[in-house]
Amino acid sequence: MPHIAELIAVGTELLLGNIANTNAQEISEALSTLGINVFWHTTVGDNPQRLEEVLATARRRADILITTGGLGPTYDDLTKQTVCAAFGRALVPHPEILEDIRTFYETAIHMPMPPNNAQQAELPEDCVVFDNPVGTAPGCAFEAEGVHVLMLPGPPHEMRTMLRRCAVPYLRGLSSEVIVSRDIMTFGMGESAVDQLLHERMARMTNPTLATYAKPFEVRLRATAKAESEEAAQAMLNPVWEMVCETLGDVVYGVDVADLAECCQGLLLQRGMTLATAESCTGGLVSEKITALPGASLVYRGGVVSYWTAVKGSVLEVPQEILDSYGPVSEECARAMAEGVQRITGADLGVSVTGVAGPDPDERGVPVGIVYIGLSTPEGTFCRRTDSGPTRRDRIRGIAANHAFDVVRRYLMGLPINPARLNFSP
Repeated sequence: MPHIAELIAVGTELLLGNIANTNAQEISEALSTLGINVFWHTTVGDNPQRLEEVLATARRRADILITTGGLGPTYDDLTKQTVCAAFGRALVPHPEILEDIRTFYETAIHMPMPPNNAQQAELPEDCVVFDNPVGTAPGCAFEAEGVHVLMLPGPPHEMRTMLRRCAVPYLRGLSSEVIVSRDIMTFGMGESAVDQLLHERMARMTNPTLATYAKPFEVRLRATAKAESEEAAQAMLNPVWEMVCETLGDVVYGVDVADLAECCQGLLLQRGMTLATAESCTGGLVSEKITALPGASLVYRGGVVSYWTAVKGSVLEVPQEILDSYGPVSEECARAMAEGVQRITGADLGVSVTGVAGPDPDERGVPVGIVYIGLSTPEGTFCRRTDSGPTRRDRIRGIAANHAFDVVRRYLMGLPINPARLNFSP
């Protein structure tokens, strides 16, 4: 039987909305790769009585409980005490942990350890200790009455480190089987269109499984297999990858890649080519995405954010007759912007974005959501027109940036720049 987990976030600041519970998202993502079902997220304030009630409910419906927060040295950090009371475990001092905390203060904070931090070295008897190399609050895990309880610190950087170093290996050890997941990345079809093509086959799958997830401006399909070894699980996933590619075609742009920018970087490296960007409505978002990648300098020459029409003419050398006759949001301008940035940077490829992100149409009445993507290449210049509709400004900009990378990807892979099946309905 698969394990069922409940995540319990402890902290009044979470209930007040002072901070976002990003820990729950990261833990849930980690558990999904282990094949552990997360059925409940619960948030409770720094109140022992209410935490007791939450624990009593959680232990009846889940066999893995993971708490975050309440492991600090202050009076309201009562997670360990409350959990131990609920499961009949005594808190016992760990001298080696106390020494680690004292050393952390002396070497990282450069001050003596305050006396109240000593309580952080008290942990449940017979527990597995999770060390904390980036903070003072150790975590732990124990089993009681068939329930595995894991306690992790609340600060996100401490939780993240402990999750990867300690909690994931502990949870992986609860099963003799191996869970392997592959993320199949697509751009060019909305989630409903992808689901319509794959729904019947996804519904029949049990092991491996396939599910769709709508990422910002694209769709991810996660294929997951459970087997006795990683090699066996990978062998089970190969036919799934082939089936998705056969069904969706060239909207699939990669597997286990972060995004289209990373995909394009890899293709540019393979081809030994460089890229430059000319942006208007995206305001540098395309260049931001590619320069965020390690090694971007090997493929990216630079870019121009030509927000004003005058800058399109003076810097990118877009001919004035184009700006006068067709306007800054036009196919003609997009082509000239791409050619201009390619010319002034010496890059092999120049990609441009010009459009109307809103909230109002431009001075020529071009509607909100209309964007043109230009691509200047050694073989000629191409253009794609997109229409996101009158949606949010950030959505229009994000989709436009992805279109820019998709146009580059398709050129580098020898695919049609403007395929007929592009469909971004929800």
